[in-house]
Amino acid sequence: MANKNLDFKIKGMSCASCAMNIEKNLQKKEGVIEVSINFASEKAHLTIDSNTDTDAIIKQINNLGYEASLEEEKVDKVTLKVVGMSCTACANRIEKSLNKLDGVIAANVNFAAEKVTIEYKATSIRLFDIKNTVTKLGFEVVEEDPQEEIDEDEVKMKKSKKRMVNSLTLSLTVMGLMMIHMFVVKIPGYLIIATLLAFPNIFIVGLPVHKASIKAIKNKSPNMDVLVSLGSAPPFLIGLLGFFMPVTTFLEMATMIMSFHILGKYLEVRAKGRASLAIKKLVQMGAKTAKILINGEEVEVSVKELSVGDIMVIRPGEKIPTDGTVVDGRSLVDESMATGEAIPVKREKGDNVIGATINKQGLLKVEVTKIGKDTFLSQVIKLVEECQGTKVPIQEFADRITGYFVPIILIVTLLTFISFNIFPNFHLSIIEWGARYLPWVNPNLDPLTLSFITATAVLVIACPCALGLGTPTALMVGTGIGAEKGILIRNGEAVQTFKDVKVIAFDKTGTITKGKPEVTDIIVVNNTNEKNLMYIAATIEKASEHPLANAIVEDAINKGIVLGDVKDFEAIVGKGVFGTINSEKVFIGNRKLMDDNKISFSDYENSLIKLEEEAKTAMLIAKEDKLLGIIAVADPIKEDSAMAIAELEKMGIKTAMITGDNKRTAMAIGKKVGISHVISEVLPDGKVDEVVRLQKEFNTVAMVGDGINDAPALKQANVGIAIGTGTDIAIEAADVTLVKGELSGIVTAIKLSKATFRKIKENYFWAWFYNAIAIPIAMIGLLHPLIGASAMSISSLNVVYNSLRLKKVDIEPSYKTK
Repeated sequence: MANKNLDFKIKGMSCASCAMNIEKNLQKKEGVIEVSINFASEKAHLTIDSNTDTDAIIKQINNLGYEASLEEEKVDKVTLKVVGMSCTACANRIEKSLNKLDGVIAANVNFAAEKVTIEYKATSIRLFDIKNTVTKLGFEVVEEDPQEEIDEDEVKMKKSKKRMVNSLTLSLTVMGLMMIHMFVVKIPGYLIIATLLAFPNIFIVGLPVHKASIKAIKNKSPNMDVLVSLGSAPPFLIGLLGFFMPVTTFLEMATMIMSFHILGKYLEVRAKGRASLAIKKLVQMGAKTAKILINGEEVEVSVKELSVGDIMVIRPGEKIPTDGTVVDGRSLVDESMATGEAIPVKREKGDNVIGATINKQGLLKVEVTKIGKDTFLSQVIKLVEECQGTKVPIQEFADRITGYFVPIILIVTLLTFISFNIFPNFHLSIIEWGARYLPWVNPNLDPLTLSFITATAVLVIACPCALGLGTPTALMVGTGIGAEKGILIRNGEAVQTFKDVKVIAFDKTGTITKGKPEVTDIIVVNNTNEKNLMYIAATIEKASEHPLANAIVEDAINKGIVLGDVKDFEAIVGKGVFGTINSEKVFIGNRKLMDDNKISFSDYENSLIKLEEEAKTAMLIAKEDKLLGIIAVADPIKEDSAMAIAELEKMGIKTAMITGDNKRTAMAIGKKVGISHVISEVLPDGKVDEVVRLQKEFNTVAMVGDGINDAPALKQANVGIAIGTGTDIAIEAADVTLVKGELSGIVTAIKLSKATFRKIKENYFWAWFYNAIAIPIAMIGLLHPLIGASAMSISSLNVVYNSLRLKKVDIEPSYKTK
């Protein structure tokens, strides 16, 4: 039974404890296989079995007091101005015609305003077709206000800023009046004024905090909001006693605690917005419109309206609207957004191009091959978002601790309050000592007031948010940087595993080499001429899909040789190929194939050895039982392979190469690029076994490959790295994808992973250090609640801004920065 992977948007989480609560509840539900909640991005990724009802999951999250929605196909909405309607019959005709169209969800015409509002699925119908339908009815259409993409971070920021401004205005007014009342002149009715200003701040502006607090208590999962509620509401209510008896009021302290919390949340939202900037940048990279050919005429349409098979016209300086294949023209294309490579690449007929890249030179006509969620850019965004939603193993421990954190703080707060009243003299002696050095410590208050202030300080100084934000924010920044440099990290676990990699194993063809072999040597024997040898070899090899076979076929065609027909073609794994031409058996392959068929080649062993020592793959060609010649093919090594491998060795990481080539050829290539561990003559299905052997010897192994036959080995390795120029299957199997296809990306990926994991550890250190130092100081009465509230906000911010410092880390290979 197939499992489903679903992504949900969850609103209403106020701290990491909320995320933990949802995760724990969903894990108990039958049919839910895996749950990962990302507090920082407010998203949940679930793996469920196909029988589990999605609505039931949403209902369960909503019952916990949060707002969940499934992220699915987006419905577009547009308002069109319709000119020429003379009566309501015209409006009804337009409405009826539009509602009949496939893909139109709803169309509503407002005759008085001369407008029609349409909701439609862009993947099912073009906006161009909708307009055309109205035009054919005899009306003029003007697109008035297409629905803009809503930046949720921007909305949250504005909302949070408004709350912060309102809160600070009220609380700072209270504090200003208090200073005047205490040090300048007594204000008549000060307590009434202070109460009237503090109440809306704590109970109206701060209402979401109290709601979340009640929700958390109801779910038996106390969180940050509970601590802030207890730090602000009880002091306010106790402060009201000042109307009836001469007691110390806490109105000012209560309102400022709420304001510090709301200020901290605003700064946190703003900082988290910066952490997710990479995703926004990627989304904004896409083109908004495209020019396509319809009946030979150029028509400008929205990118959302494109269909597979459309022919786009892209002029110099324009963005390529979506992924496609060049059908006409030649140009240089700036693909830096995808690969991080600044130098434009040549693209001509038959070449694939990536959406959002820039046409720098000539006119291109491109056939659309991918749209919507299937495009390269959409896949990159999806990969980055998926990684940001995954967990690093170190986070699981922190999450467990965070789950107990708030209940422990509540117990510590209660014990602190009781201790102050049971041992007042002991605590008073500490406070009298502290008063000599700390201006906010007041030893002249009565024990009950001191115990209350101290307990409040313990509540508001504790910060579980810093613990909850430690991993997600670092992952958000790190994966974003990676995406900008053409390095796509699929999951958080790879970030942690990378630092422990002891050896990196490389596939050869298409990974260390360019994957485009060329014929280098032709040796003919037994009176065979070169043209005849190439005819026989290419005729057989045209039935093969192997890169070496393609090199022979291409070379023969370039020499003007017309190929014949092959029958009974068979590929013999690890040995070569066999086929018949004009009823004669032809064998092309290595020594094993010749030995199996009793074909003598010993007279040419020295020639074979010489070619292999030059890092060439030598193929023996025989007809029936007679050797015809040798064709040598070499796959050029990528320009940066040797430099990248040298840097990896310098970093203390061993390198290995797994190839099907014979030992001599493999050793020659290994020596050229500086590989320390060469594994040769490996059959395609033997790569997994070799990875397992390396794991036994070196423990943690990364595997780099680009072909379909590399996918199992990529999965077996502790970290699988796919060359982005390779196959989709290899990319799907990998933990890390190098879009550009150069090995320098591995060095950058390792440096990025190490830097990201270092930031995660730093974040946890500072979060624990802060709580470990601050809570005991608050417990002994040396910390004012207002200082505690501000310090709590600063602690969360420190974690987020520490993650943002990742952007300044140098992760380029040393040979590129010289």
